[in-house]
Amino acid sequence: MKIAVCIKRVPDSETRVKIAPDGKSLDEAGVKFVLNPYDEFAVEEALRRKEQAGAGEVVIVCLGPAAAQETIRSALAMGADRGVLLQTDRIPADGFEVAKALAAELKDGGWDLILFGKMAIDDYNHQVGPMVAELLGLACVTAVAHLELAPGTGTAEREIEGGIEVVEFPLPAVLTTEKGLNEPRYPALKGIMAAKKKPLPTKPVALPPGGIEVLALLPPAERKDGRIVGEGPDAVAELVRLLREDAKVL
Repeated sequence: MKIAVCIKRVPDSETRVKIAPDGKSLDEAGVKFVLNPYDEFAVEEALRRKEQAGAGEVVIVCLGPAAAQETIRSALAMGADRGVLLQTDRIPADGFEVAKALAAELKDGGWDLILFGKMAIDDYNHQVGPMVAELLGLACVTAVAHLELAPGTGTAEREIEGGIEVVEFPLPAVLTTEKGLNEPRYPALKGIMAAKKKPLPTKPVALPPGGIEVLALLPPAERKDGRIVGEGPDAVAELVRLLREDAKVL
């Protein structure tokens, strides 16, 4: 199988981030960047499908700055065959512009499957995968938690509120992966060393800002100090009064 996996370089969720002086972006000084966690499930699924097929190719595609090469190498160390960096100094806030750049790279690639993580943890847009599918004219299933493939077709399970949705789709297709689809492997030393020699061409791209503009980034409002209204059963009446009259949630 020939599988493309689109990934994103994102700040580590445990890194303390600061707003840059322009008020519209993050100050990247001292920030650790990692492979988007949901994309790890996509990479792992691609590798498993290739291994099951006994042959094929897994290609990692990433849009981002030159530093994203390190992120691509992380996926190559897991076992992917090669990578492609669509290099740009600025990723627009408009997911449609990102999707168009990725679709242009993926077009006519002869892919059996194109995988994304269901979302990136830095913007939570849930947009790019389905947009790429639409631009390429391919079937799309999002947030896949279980996957079965057969010649020319596939069946996916999506976890929805109150149950599981089962979707059948033709191949090739675009899928976005959900947590729980698999357990991503850790790169072994052999894989890390091999990743340094795998092909990773860089293709400069220029992206327009699109129809969305970030006006400002603001930190969350500071939480108010809590207060103790009493102890034991005697405090219940006062607590109910405060919830009704002050918080107005009852």
